[in-house]
Amino acid sequence: MAILSILGLLIAAGAALVVQNALMVRMNETASTTLIILVTNSAVGLAALTTLLLTKSGFAGFIEIIAEFRVWSILPGLLGSFFVFASITGYQRLGAASTIAILIASQLVFGLTADMIKTNSAPQNAPFAIAGAVLLIIGAVLVVFKRI
Repeated sequence: MAILSILGLLIAAGAALVVQNALMVRMNETASTTLIILVTNSAVGLAALTTLLLTKSGFAGFIEIIAEFRVWSILPGLLGSFFVFASITGYQRLGAASTIAILIASQLVFGLTADMIKTNSAPQNAPFAIAGAVLLIIGAVLVVFKRI
């Protein structure tokens, strides 16, 4: 996949996340609990992914899911649900810009840390990466405190 295609995919995903969270906040206005929205979101995603898996692999895909399942396999789903819950809460209480600023800044810091742990060293562009992270954190603070 060419770099421009990947950049386009990531930009589209960023836009989709903003729309998704705005819609989920709207849905949450009439629901008795955020859990209703989270279950609806997960059920629709599961149905779409199940349809795609059946189309691509048939029932062999389900056999592979069962064969590859490990206890720790539940963690990504739990972490994803936590992310969606935190996003909805942030959108409701802080607004879209503040929520996104905090999420992106924290993802960058933890992403840089994960990369350093994976390679067991600082990246070659460490000064630039650290400077970018600091600037992003400063930007997030400015966006959040402008809101408060």
